[in-house]
Order: sequence, then C-alpha cells, then structure tokens
Amino acid sequence: MIAMPKSVAELQEIAKRIRRDIIEMIGAAGSGHPGGSLSAVEILVQLYFDYMRLDPRNPKWPDRDRFILSKGHAAPVLYSVMAEAGFTPEDQLNTLRKLGSIYQGHPDVRFLPSLEASTGSLGEGLSLGLGMGLADRLDGRPCRTYVMLGDGESQEGQIWESAMSGAFHKVDNVVAILDYNGIQLDGFVKDIMDIAPVADKWRAFGWNTMEIDGHNFAAIRGALDQASATKGRPTCIVAHTVKGKGVSFMENNPKFHGTAPTAAEVKLALEELQ
Repeated sequence: MIAMPKSVAELQEIAKRIRRDIIEMIGAAGSGHPGGSLSAVEILVQLYFDYMRLDPRNPKWPDRDRFILSKGHAAPVLYSVMAEAGFTPEDQLNTLRKLGSIYQGHPDVRFLPSLEASTGSLGEGLSLGLGMGLADRLDGRPCRTYVMLGDGESQEGQIWESAMSGAFHKVDNVVAILDYNGIQLDGFVKDIMDIAPVADKWRAFGWNTMEIDGHNFAAIRGALDQASATKGRPTCIVAHTVKGKGVSFMENNPKFHGTAPTAAEVKLALEELQ
C-alpha cells in the first residue's frame, strides 16, 4: 500500500510539486492543457495519497480503489500524481505528447497499463465507472470508484444517462467528482452552455450531492468520508475550483485551457510555485 501522508502540510507540499510537474511537462511538450490540470490537483492528491486503497507494486490488485479521469485532456495532473505515488516513472514525465512516449496526450492503457481506462472522448468516464462499480458489487469486493468530470463535459448527454442509471441501480460505491472551474474549451461555461444549478440537477437525478471548495483538503476529505458513509445511492461532489490554480496569469484565463506556456511563462510560473 502507498505511504499516506496524514497532515495537510504534507499534502500541500505534494500539490506544489505536482503543479511544477504540470508546468514543466506541458512547457516541454509545447502543447497540452494546463488550466484544467492545475484546477484538479488537490482532489487527485487527496485521493492518491490520503484516501484510496492502492498498491503501486501491484497496480491491478483486485481489491484496489479506482480512479477514472473522464476529462482526459487533464492527463498531466494524473501522470504527475501517478509518478509521485510510484506507479509510473518520474524521469519520463517531460516526454509528454512526444512520439512513442508512455505519457500520451490523453490517458491510454496501451501505454500505461496501471491506468483504469483510456479516456478523453468526453462523456464516457462515468459510464465506465458505473460498470466497474456494479461489477465490484456483484463480486462482493470492497472497492470504490472515483470519476472526475469536467464542467464543459457535463454538457454531454451521456453524463446524464449515466446519472439516471447510477441512481436507479443504487451504485453507492461510485463517486462522481465535478471539477467545476467554470471554463471550457474557448470560454466560460456560463456563456457557452450553462450547467447551473448543477448541484440541484444531480440531486434531482437521485444522487447524494454536496458542494465544496475543491482546493481545501479538509473539505475534500470530509466529502469523501460522507460519500463512503452513504448507502443506497451514488454520490456527486461538486468541487468549486479555479482554472489554472496556483499560477497567477493562468487563473480564470480561458487562454490556458489548451495553450502551453512559453519558455518565459514556464520560468515565471515555476518562480511563483517555489
């Protein structure tokens, strides 16, 4: 099992290293999605280092918990977290998006077998997660599955078909986590296809739903605990986050949804993240 830091200070230090990795990886690649990778850092750090049952020495351990990054374009945050946790090599992170790299532009199990699924075709991750949750229930396993969704992705109809299905089948070992940073491909979600009031929608679909600050470790931990204690229905955690969190010129800036920082911007960002 991975060593799990217990203090918020330890988790914050890991989060800072993850953010630096994200900037360096995308800067080296010259392409990628920094904004939505940076907004998801605390949630993934909490899951991988202080919550999920995992064993990097045995990544396909049958009783492991599972994480699916449905918003697969934010792959840099997942790659950095997996490398930090010991699942994948840290010294190859800066090969992101290069020909033949194990770190493809979107998560791909053909290159990284320790992934739970290939993702990036938006809208599909929750369906995959519910299938895993149902299978674990049939097998009598204690596993839990966590699926991270994007807010732009939540405009997809398949998300809401999955929401209906999960509630109907009472898949209480699945947790959907919405990275609600308010920005999608080329603008603000509210201006393109508003999903508000999104928490009310999930509640209407029958999910145990809560809203939290997605950068607050105590809030994330509390929500995960509440999800684990909830029986008979799945949980959706609406995590309010900041696109580009941690880098001042990227925060709440739609430009950095899918634009890599220049060399000068990489330097400036890394200085901010010292």
